[in-house]
Amino acid sequence: MGDNVIIRFENVTKQYDDDPVVLDNVSFEIERGKFYTLLGPSGCGKTTILRLIAGFIEPTKGNIFFKDRIVNQIPANERQVNTVFQDYALFPHLNVFENVAFGLRIKKMKNAEVEEKVKEALRFVNLVGYENREIREMSGGQRQRVAIARAIVNEPEVLLLDEPLSALDLKLRTEMQYELRELQRRLGITFIFVTHDQEEALAMSDEIFVINEGKIQQSGTPIDIYDEPINRFVADFIGESNIVHGKMIKDFCVEFVGKQFECVDQGLNPNEPVEVVIRPEDLEVTTREHGKLQVHVDSQLFRGVHYEICCYDEAGNEWLVHSTKKVKVGDEIGLYFDPEAIHVMRFGETEEEFDKRLEAYDEVDNGE
Repeated sequence: MGDNVIIRFENVTKQYDDDPVVLDNVSFEIERGKFYTLLGPSGCGKTTILRLIAGFIEPTKGNIFFKDRIVNQIPANERQVNTVFQDYALFPHLNVFENVAFGLRIKKMKNAEVEEKVKEALRFVNLVGYENREIREMSGGQRQRVAIARAIVNEPEVLLLDEPLSALDLKLRTEMQYELRELQRRLGITFIFVTHDQEEALAMSDEIFVINEGKIQQSGTPIDIYDEPINRFVADFIGESNIVHGKMIKDFCVEFVGKQFECVDQGLNPNEPVEVVIRPEDLEVTTREHGKLQVHVDSQLFRGVHYEICCYDEAGNEWLVHSTKKVKVGDEIGLYFDPEAIHVMRFGETEEEFDKRLEAYDEVDNGE
């Protein structure tokens, strides 16, 4: 395990009795000091990963390492990990100071040390002066910060956050995204954040694990995940996508909607069936004769920063376009896109196979 790796899952499976597998042979590494997001729909296994890291449950198969130590059976209170829950789990009968101090008092720490540590934690979350405030008097965002202060006062090496923003309204949620990201940078500890909100994951993360049906579909930086999805699920789940069936003619040339287009993809078999992704913002509205695609405008909605245009080509494929140009329903227009806007996906390709294909062609490009 590398010096910077703090948590490692090695072929971990979780199953309850005879129920379907919740987590299926999952392996990954978590490095210290980064902001990770576990992203996926309800029931995909992301909260199970969090609970396994916290020590609330044990794996059915495989091993969980904390640094170089297997921690499968190490209880939660002996792990350098703290959790911020969705409902914050604050004590309503205790004020802010005592909520934050609770874990320290359990450890029978001296009062002077407790006071020093609680004040430092409250300073980190911008709640200095709120020590005597009752929890019922706090706003949603303030309660969340109290919950984070209670977690970080114990000086964990990893902070787990189980959808802590889901109960907040949109404006406050956006503000707290920035606050959480900035807090993680100031603390320098590892954050593992669970959400089903794609925009939230893209905005906050150093790395994202996209999870579905108990498997990690893809992991990487937000830009990697968005620009290079490896399968239909990831492309569809992360942002909005236009996905059509196509055929890889040869390296750097793909066919879809009955035409051949230059692209930047390589390493697939000649004439292999593929799926083609083009993001809505990568489609430029132009005249019919200048477009690479000719389409009929079916609907248009104003979204504030752009128009959302729904149109159809002659084969009946639907195309979603995000553009600052206004069109009219019923217009015949052209859509232009660069070769870099086309992303080709192989049917059924795993993340491991995708990475190997890229590595093989990087070696060829580098003359190895």
